[in-house]
Amino acid sequence: MLDQNQTPLLDALKANTTRAHAPFYTPGHKQGNGISQPLADLLGKAVFRADLTELGDLDNLFAPQGVIQEAQQLAAQAFGASQTWFLVNGSTCGIEAAILATCGAGDKIILPRNVHSSAIAGLILSGAIPIFLNPEYDSVLDIAHSITPTAIESALQQHPDAKAVLTVYPTYYGVCGDLRAIANITHQYNIPLLVDEAHGAHFNFHPELPTPALAAGADLTVQSIHKVLGAMTQASMLHIQGNRIDSDRISKALQLLQSTSPSYILLASLDAARQQMALHGKMLMSHTLQLAQEARTKISQLPGLSVLSPPSQGGLGGSTGFVALDKTRLTVTVSNLGLTGFAADEILDEKFAVTAEFPSPQHLTFIISLGNTAADIEQLVQGFSILGKEYHRTKLNVKNYICQDLTETLDTNLYLSPREAFFAVSETLPLAKTCDRICTEIVCPYPPGIPVLMPGELITKPVLDYLQQIQAMGGFISGCNDTTLKTLKVVK
Repeated sequence: MLDQNQTPLLDALKANTTRAHAPFYTPGHKQGNGISQPLADLLGKAVFRADLTELGDLDNLFAPQGVIQEAQQLAAQAFGASQTWFLVNGSTCGIEAAILATCGAGDKIILPRNVHSSAIAGLILSGAIPIFLNPEYDSVLDIAHSITPTAIESALQQHPDAKAVLTVYPTYYGVCGDLRAIANITHQYNIPLLVDEAHGAHFNFHPELPTPALAAGADLTVQSIHKVLGAMTQASMLHIQGNRIDSDRISKALQLLQSTSPSYILLASLDAARQQMALHGKMLMSHTLQLAQEARTKISQLPGLSVLSPPSQGGLGGSTGFVALDKTRLTVTVSNLGLTGFAADEILDEKFAVTAEFPSPQHLTFIISLGNTAADIEQLVQGFSILGKEYHRTKLNVKNYICQDLTETLDTNLYLSPREAFFAVSETLPLAKTCDRICTEIVCPYPPGIPVLMPGELITKPVLDYLQQIQAMGGFISGCNDTTLKTLKVVK
C-alpha cells in the first residue's frame, strides 16, 4: 500500500519555487519577474514561481520515471485503477485518446447519441465508424438518460465486430444507467467498455454516491477532477484496469493530443486533489451530500418547483436507463412557474447572484461540490423562494418549449463517416437551404456540449427547428463556424 499522505509532485514543485538560481529556460516570464503588472495585480506573483517547465527533478509527463510517475501511482490506488494518466488538456483529450487507443480507421464503436463533442472529435481523429444508440428518454421532463443494457446487447448482436463500447456515466444531470450490466454484456464480446465519467470523479469516496465506473466493471474511465473535486480547470485523469486496453496505445495517443509544455500548476493540482480525497474524501462528501439534501428538500417544498429525484424516490421507476442519481447534482424544474430554464437562469444570476451550471428549456441544473458552503445553499434556496413568489407567470405551455422527443430529433444514421465529412470539400449555405444536406460541422447547444448535428449526418427540419428554438430561448450554439446559426457548412 502506498502512503496517501504523500504529494510527491506538489513537493517537488514547491522545492523548485524556492531554489535560488539564474533561469535560462521557458517560460519567458522567469518565475513571475516578467509578468505584466495587471496580471500580477489580479493573481499575485506567487503563482508564477510555480509555473515551471520540465526541469530535471520535475519529471516528464510523456515518459514519467520520477515524481509524476509516483503521483500517478498514488492516484491509481486512490481511484481504484491499475494505471492512471494525468491529463492537462481536460477530459476531452482523455476521451479522444480512449477512442484512438481502441479503434482504427473503419473500426466500429458503439456509443450513445448524446455523447459529448469530445467523442465526436475522437471519431474524426481515429476514422472510427460510430454505431449510435438512442438513450432512454423522459418525454415529460425532456431529459435524455443513459443507454440501456438491452440496447447494447442488440447493437452487439448486429455488430459483433465492434471494437469498443463507450458510454456516459453519469449524464450531465447526474443520472446513472445500469453500468454493471452494460460491462457484463460488453465483456461477453471480449471488447473494452470505455466510460466518460467526467462528472463522477467523486463517486469512489462515499457509499451514498453511485458506484464508480471502475467498480462497476469499466475497462477505462476518464474523470474531470476539476469539475467536482479540488483541481484546477483543465486538470483531469484517465484510469484503466484489466488487460483489454493496451496501455502503450493510451500513452502514444496522449502524446499526440496533449501539449508538450504541460502546466505543472495543473499537474500539481491533481496530486493535491488526490491527497485531499484519499485522506478526507468521505468527510468532504458527507458534508456535500448534506448540503445537497438540504437544498433538495427545501426547494422541492416551494410551490411550482420540483427536483429530479432518484428512482427510489419517485424518479423513473424500474428503468435501466436511470438506476441511480448523483445526489450532489441538483436539477430544478421551473416550467410550472411559467418560466423557461433560460429565463429563470437569467433572473437568478442577475437579481440574486445565484449562478447555475446550465439551463435547459424546463430546468436549471446546479453542481453542489466540496467547495460549496451553507451560505451558498441558503442563497440558492432564497433565490428560488423569491423567484416562485415574484416572477411566477402564466403556466408555461411546455409543448411549446420542448422540441421533438430527442430520440426522434437526433439522427442515428450517418451518410458519411465523421472523418470523411469533416475533411470533405464544403460550402456554406443559409440555414434554410441546408435541409437534406450532409453536415460537416459539430453543432451543439452548450452546455452540456451534446452535439445535435455532427459531420456526416443529414440535416433535417426537426433538427433545425430544435436548434433555432434553443437559440430563441437564450441557449448558446457552439462548435459551428457561424454561432449565430444563420449559415451552416455542408458537403459540397
